[in-house]
Order: sequence, then structure tokens, then C-alpha cells
Amino acid sequence: MTILPVEPAFRLPDQPEDKRWMVEDLWLEQAVGIIGGEPKCCKSFLALDIAVSVASATPCLRHFAVDKPGRVLLYAAEDPLHVVRERLYGISAAAGVRLENLDLEVITAPTLRLDLGTDRTNLAETVAAIRPRLLLLDPFIRLHRIDENASGEVAPLLAFLRELQRLYNVAVILVHHARKGAGRIRGGQALRGSSEFHAWGDSNLYMRRDGNDHLSLSVEHRAAASITARTLNLVRRDKALALELVAKEPQGSPAGKVLSLDERIIAALSTAQPRPLADLRANCRARTATLCERLNAMAAAGRIGKSGDGWYLLPLS
Repeated sequence: MTILPVEPAFRLPDQPEDKRWMVEDLWLEQAVGIIGGEPKCCKSFLALDIAVSVASATPCLRHFAVDKPGRVLLYAAEDPLHVVRERLYGISAAAGVRLENLDLEVITAPTLRLDLGTDRTNLAETVAAIRPRLLLLDPFIRLHRIDENASGEVAPLLAFLRELQRLYNVAVILVHHARKGAGRIRGGQALRGSSEFHAWGDSNLYMRRDGNDHLSLSVEHRAAASITARTLNLVRRDKALALELVAKEPQGSPAGKVLSLDERIIAALSTAQPRPLADLRANCRARTATLCERLNAMAAAGRIGKSGDGWYLLPLS
């Protein structure tokens, strides 16, 4: 007879707050989960934005902090490799980093099926050899030939990914489709197929289109409070195509107004203490080059100043 290992509850390991998040407010450290949504709602753009942010330790969507860089392993089952490369270059440019400097590995095998024992073994051995902080698989529908509505067929595949997470301390993001026309249903319940998908996730992100062609991002965690839904747009700046948060207007401003970068800078500098460039970049959700251009222009106009501690507002004449 073999007795299973046990431990008194008060001796179970604790996780400090600063070690809790892989991407602050969006994805817990070593969490498995779903990025879900209907077709053509930028699920893959969000997944790749997370990949770039984890590989570079830059804020995801230029807002959600990443505390340290980590290796990312990506399998894009639906898009041609040149499209994946183009998207990653655009997101890297928006983040102010160079793609060639990132620890981001892409599996180039033509197929990967999680319902085949050989492919599961190959993926497990790849994760064991590369030791990524994040494994990203996009989308689930291209990774199997099972019945997604059958819990008995879905559960073993998700259990395999959970096993990878526990064996190799890796976060797992699975991109998955929602049912068409399920925009009014709660995000997890709108996922296509078995309810196993919703139950499996530690962190789940759901993308939807609203009536104004904006994108809505909602967040759900098993063991943390969830932030309120955020509005996103897919924006092209120069050659960079990436998602951007739509800035919230201050209380009392006209409804629907989107703040300019200068207005976001002024709002960020309204505190008494100077703000360093990295802090401003995360707060204002702007590319480093664009932000520096506006900071220098505003300094030349006498609106802001700079000290050794960072940028600050100048008093109005």
C-alpha cells in the first residue's frame, strides 16, 4: 500500500503578491486558460501581444505590467508563418522592442494534434527541452480531430496541458472560438463545445465586438479578483499593427471622447512626484519613440520639465 503525500494546511506554500502575476491583472503565473471569442475578434493579436510582453518584460497592451522576461513557445496552427512573423514585428514595434532580441520560439511543424500520443510526447519533450515560461497554442480547433462537444474526449486533452503546466512550471494559453451569435452570453459559457473549457481555465480572457466596432476585453480568474472590461482597438501606426487600449475619459468629460497622447501625458504627470519614462510609457500606452517625441515637444513648449527622477508638470504661466 502506498500512502499519498500530505501536509498540514498551515504549511502549504504561500505565493508573494509580486510573484503572483505573469501579466498583471491579465494572467496569473503558471496559469492555464483560454483566450476566447468569435471569429475575427483579434484573439490571436491579443495572444501574440501577451507573448511579446512576456518575452520582453514590457507592458502588455502598453498597460499591464510584466515583472520579468521569460521564454515563450508558440504554435500558430492556423496562420502561415510569414503572417505570424509580420504580426509579431508589428506588435514588437508598438511595444518599442526589436523582435530579433526576444526569447520567442515558434514551432514550425506543419501539424500538431493533441489527440495523438506521438504528438503529445513530442510537445512534452519540446517543452522539457526549451523550458518556456509561456506555452501558447492557437487555435484549439486545429490541434485535434475529436468531438469538442464530448466532455469525455475534451477532458483528456486539457488534462495533458495541465500536466505540462505542473511538470514544467509553464503557463499555458489556449486560443479557442466562441459560438457564433453568443455575444449576449457570459464569456465562459459562450465558448464552443464542452463546458470543460470554461472549468479548466485559471485565467480566461474573452474578446467581443461591440456595436461601435470597438473590441471589448473581459477578464476572469479562478484565484484573483477580475478587473472591469476594457475597450480595445486594432490600430496601425506607421508599419505597426497592434491592439491598443481606448483611454478612459476623465470624469465630467464629453461622453465618447478618446484622450490624445498629450492629454494622457498631462494626466499621468498630475501627481506631485516626477515620473520616469518607463512609468509614463506603461501609463500612457504609447510607443517609446512616439512618447519621447511628444515629451520633447511639450518640454520645448514649456508645459513639462525633466529632472534626474523623471518628467514633471511645469506651473502654468
